[in-house]
This record gives sequence, structure tokens and C-alpha cells, in this order.
Amino acid sequence: MNHRILVVDDEPDITALVAYHLARAGYQVSTAASGTEALQSVRETRPDVIVLDLMLPGHSGYDVLTELRQNSNTRDIGVILLTARREEVDRIRGLELGADDYLTKPFSPQELTLRVGGLIRRLAAPAVSGGSTLVAGPVAIDRTAHRAYLDGAEMNLTSTEYRLLEILVERCGRAQSRAQLLEIVWQAQPDIQTRTVDMHVQRLRTKLGDEAGWIETVRGLGYRFRSPDRDATQ
Repeated sequence: MNHRILVVDDEPDITALVAYHLARAGYQVSTAASGTEALQSVRETRPDVIVLDLMLPGHSGYDVLTELRQNSNTRDIGVILLTARREEVDRIRGLELGADDYLTKPFSPQELTLRVGGLIRRLAAPAVSGGSTLVAGPVAIDRTAHRAYLDGAEMNLTSTEYRLLEILVERCGRAQSRAQLLEIVWQAQPDIQTRTVDMHVQRLRTKLGDEAGWIETVRGLGYRFRSPDRDATQ
């Protein structure tokens, strides 16, 4: 089955360029020129991935991303931000709101196509059969259902947040470098900075609330999920 990609940009030349390359790669592509049009398109035909500009008429890309992540029917849609905004603050805000990836203009259409493919592979990761429940401390992960639970309540995670938490829990007690996490979760996309890992960990900690301390910072290296048999003060 062809995966559906929605390209949202108010620049016709950019939209046509992105749509052309994605269609050549075998994807089923639709387009929207505004945030309002994008949200309407999502309601009519749910895409697998959205390539989303930030500076849009009406609803901004930030507004669209926020609405997608707040709706249980759309929160699992992959989102790649494609924007002329190059400042770190914009990248951080996009990641904080739940974007899976961030690419700045000017950009390589081939690289964008690779990133879309990598995100789709993460979204379509096969279910794990038998023994597919991971439990560490207050967190339980049902790998078959692709869901995570905190003290029995389901967590509202994006696909990237889920994958990051899954890896940390799976390797509970073992430090994971930022480079390792980039390679496994983001498939070592060329110019993603380690700040991307930090921002996603920060989002996970926020969603863990009072249990945020289970994700420990390993100074100069990366992160680990604390082993349940080790006291947090050690």
C-alpha cells in the first residue's frame, strides 16, 4: 500500500518540488497551502506523514502541530517541519510541540525523501510477538499495541517519543549515548543535532511528571532509564 504524505506550504514552487520528489519515490502525495486547509485535509484523508511549513497564512505550522498532537485521532501522524526558520529557538519549539524531525530551507529534496522514508519505517515498525511487554519502575510498554503506560495510565506520546522511551526502558540501567539514540531512534539522519535528543528527553520527563527522575542524565554521554533495583539517591 502506498503511504500518504501531505505537503503543507504556501509557496507553490516549494510545494511542487517536494510533491514531485515524494511522488517519484512512490508516495501518494496531497498538498495544502494553509494551516486551515491542512487540518481539513487531515480530517478527510488521514496521511501517514505531514511535511509542514511553519510560516503559513491563518493557522501557523505551530498551530497545526499543536492541534494534531492534542487530538487522539491524529497524534500518531508523523510530522517533519520544513521551514526557513533556522534559529535554534524555532527548532526547539517545534520539537517541544511534538515534531518528529526538522529540516531548514534551502534543503535537499533527496534528503527530505530519505527522512520521510525513515520516519515511515519507525511508524510502521512491526509488532513484537511474545514477551512483548517491558516494565521498569512506573513505566510499562506494550510493544504489540505500541503503547506506553505510567502507573497504569496510558501516556500520550508521539511515535518518536514512544520509540525513545522504549529503547531507554529496554536497556534499563545501561547508559545510552546521544549518538546511539540518534542512530537507533532517528536512524542517524545527517544533520540532526544532539540537541534533538535532549529536547525529546525533556518532553518525556515532562510527561513522566513526578516520575521524571527515572530518566537519568549521564554527564558527558547521554541518558539511561534508572534500574528499579537501584535507589534514586545512589
